[in-house]
Amino acid sequence: MNNYTNDNTARRYKADISIFGTTLIHLRNPYIVAWWSAAFPGFGHMMLCKYPRGYALFIWEVVVNIKAHVNLAMIYSFQGNISMAKEVLDTRWLLMYIPVYLFAIWNSYRTTVDLNKIFILADLEDHRFNSFSIGPTGINYLDKRNPIASIMWSLFIPGLGHLYIHRILTAIFIIFWVVVFFYQSHALEAVSLLFLGKVKEASAALNPEWLLFLPSHYGFAAFDSYMDTIENNKLYEKEQRRYLTENYQDTGFQILKGLKVK
Repeated sequence: MNNYTNDNTARRYKADISIFGTTLIHLRNPYIVAWWSAAFPGFGHMMLCKYPRGYALFIWEVVVNIKAHVNLAMIYSFQGNISMAKEVLDTRWLLMYIPVYLFAIWNSYRTTVDLNKIFILADLEDHRFNSFSIGPTGINYLDKRNPIASIMWSLFIPGLGHLYIHRILTAIFIIFWVVVFFYQSHALEAVSLLFLGKVKEASAALNPEWLLFLPSHYGFAAFDSYMDTIENNKLYEKEQRRYLTENYQDTGFQILKGLKVK
């Protein structure tokens, strides 16, 4: 049940509140979105709420990266061992990896530019949208939340910040993959050994090829949940302002611009 059902009279809507999350469009920097696609294909599209496309590119990145040994080659190149980096690369997979990687960057940039134009038009149209949704599987509503709390929970475990702001689909996806990355990289095993003072054993236990996925994962989870919290707060304030204006403000009320009130 929603407190408002769209009647499809508007050409564009700014937001939709469902039990699965809050989907909204707002102004974004295309270069930042493209940068996240370059850091990890799929992240840029997930920021734009293009979930199927983002998930497909993310899974493609993981599978083809591991098969082509891109992360392993990067590690060797960081160490200055260029010949070993060339040797470990599997060109059968690498030649498939490059076009999709470039597509993810280009398409996320192009989509951001388009959505920015759509947001400006939708903001001018300023049509109503639902702000409360309840059903057998959950409840979601617009509310103000703390952006710092989103970052904090994301740094504990990526995905928790998205759960905090009710981005359920993104949260489940991120949490699933962080479990995969932790398990395959043996990162938690290495941390346990490090606490015991066994530095060499901790280094030997790590699988660097899978470990290299984690920094991008943590960074994106913290950044995206933080930005979404801020934008959700703006959306809440605007919806609240509309409600108070329509129900409590006198119809004859006017703001006199440029005049001093004594």
